[in-house]
Amino acid sequence: MADLSTNFVGIKSPNPFWLASAPPTDKEYNVRRAFEAGWGGVVWKTLGEAGPPVVNVNGPRYGAIWGPDRRLIGLNNIELITDRPLEVNLREIKAVKRDYPDRALVVSLMVPCEEEAWKRILPLVEETGADGIELNFGCPHGMSERGMGSAVGQVPEYVEMVARWCKANTRMPVIVKLTPNITDIRHPARAAFRGGADAVSLINTINSITAVDLDNMAPEPTIDGKGTHGGYCGPAVKPIALNMVAEIARDEETRGKPISAIGGITTWKDAAEFMALGAGCVQVCTAAMTYGFRIVEEMIAGLSEWMDEKGHATLDDFIGKAVPNVTDWQFLNLNYVTKAEIDQDLCIKCGRCFAACEDTSHQAIAMSEDRVFTVKDEECVACNLCVDVCPVEGCITMRELKPGEVDPRTGRVVEKDYANWTTHPNNPGSGCAAE
Repeated sequence: MADLSTNFVGIKSPNPFWLASAPPTDKEYNVRRAFEAGWGGVVWKTLGEAGPPVVNVNGPRYGAIWGPDRRLIGLNNIELITDRPLEVNLREIKAVKRDYPDRALVVSLMVPCEEEAWKRILPLVEETGADGIELNFGCPHGMSERGMGSAVGQVPEYVEMVARWCKANTRMPVIVKLTPNITDIRHPARAAFRGGADAVSLINTINSITAVDLDNMAPEPTIDGKGTHGGYCGPAVKPIALNMVAEIARDEETRGKPISAIGGITTWKDAAEFMALGAGCVQVCTAAMTYGFRIVEEMIAGLSEWMDEKGHATLDDFIGKAVPNVTDWQFLNLNYVTKAEIDQDLCIKCGRCFAACEDTSHQAIAMSEDRVFTVKDEECVACNLCVDVCPVEGCITMRELKPGEVDPRTGRVVEKDYANWTTHPNNPGSGCAAE
């Protein structure tokens, strides 16, 4: 049985599945239910300063994007940080940590960008026995208009400054939550670590408007005839999150630094992909909000079974293993050639591959009078579009041409892989003249 236990910047948990700072972690009742379901940790919904309470809207707080089968693939959120009193949250955090000492309990924080404000709240959180803090520099709506959230996260100098304040005023590990609403995620990540942060977490939600009500002519969710941008999350943001995690994991200045990954994680496989790109643990929100807390049982079982099959005894056996294979386009091997193949036994003759290729790509699929679809190797550039649009998994695959075979499209003999592709003349990034 694989060991799923984690030790992330000194924060221990029985598995790498944490709930992200969000509505599911807003109060003791929810968090206790989460821990009973098997979650390894939680990041408590963002706390602010004591004083006048945060006031959330009383109308709809979420907008959605669905797939054709009504499956939720994206969620837009206009909810602010916790609207519950600070002292109530602190009391509940202390009680939960007391009763679940083996689970990770990190507290998300957002206060004005002033050192005194951070100095005031840090000892209060520390007294609860929480395992660490997460600095919310990612929230793109509501709080950012007040100079917090992504308004801080978009300025690397501010990220570094606040991280340094926190490290100087608490014993707890400091995790900096990054905003994806920025041109280059590496800059705030570098700044966080320069400021002494123990780790970064990403991505927070993406600025979005998910829909427009064409009867009211207002963005959804609509509050009394008006709407606003919110934070986009869910399965649809996973590719963006994977890329940003990879960028930090392979950057010279942040390579090997601890990362907690967030963004559309719904299955064990999603989690394993993020960890292969360098994440030490993962945070989940939309999947729990869609399916309930017990979805973690499938995540734990699936990851454990896969690790057993692959011979991975611990998470460290595969964390970061995909990072060396992430490269820039200029270093891809242009001598690698594949061709599409259609399994006629699996083909349902829907014609989707033909329509996509004929109308929008390279006219590389032929259709006979009795609707048999075949690949024209001499036209196929191996773009993979037919594989992606085919509704039958495994029906269309890409076959690698072996060294010595002739590429029907170019007439060239496929060469052997070069030991050092970066210096081959066909590589436009090598400094050699390309053919």
